[in-house]
Amino acid sequence: METKKIFGERLRELRKEKSINQMQLANALGMTQNSIGMMERGHRGTTIEKLVLLAEYFHVSTDYLLGITDDPAWRGGPWEAEE
Repeated sequence: METKKIFGERLRELRKEKSINQMQLANALGMTQNSIGMMERGHRGTTIEKLVLLAEYFHVSTDYLLGITDDPAWRGGPWEAEE
């Protein structure tokens, strides 16, 4: 499915721009490194809740992550990690 491929490419690009590895991203979001890797390779999608977490973490729109738009503009409020 094309959406998973675009999502994976954008996720990988955003992670690399932030200079973090898959494990660091996984730990920050309460996910596994394996799930991040599978999403980046386009082998796995994600839940709505995790999609929103990723968008908040990278300050991009969910539409951008899904390939609906090429405009990554964040329109939400400030993101704070839950403790």
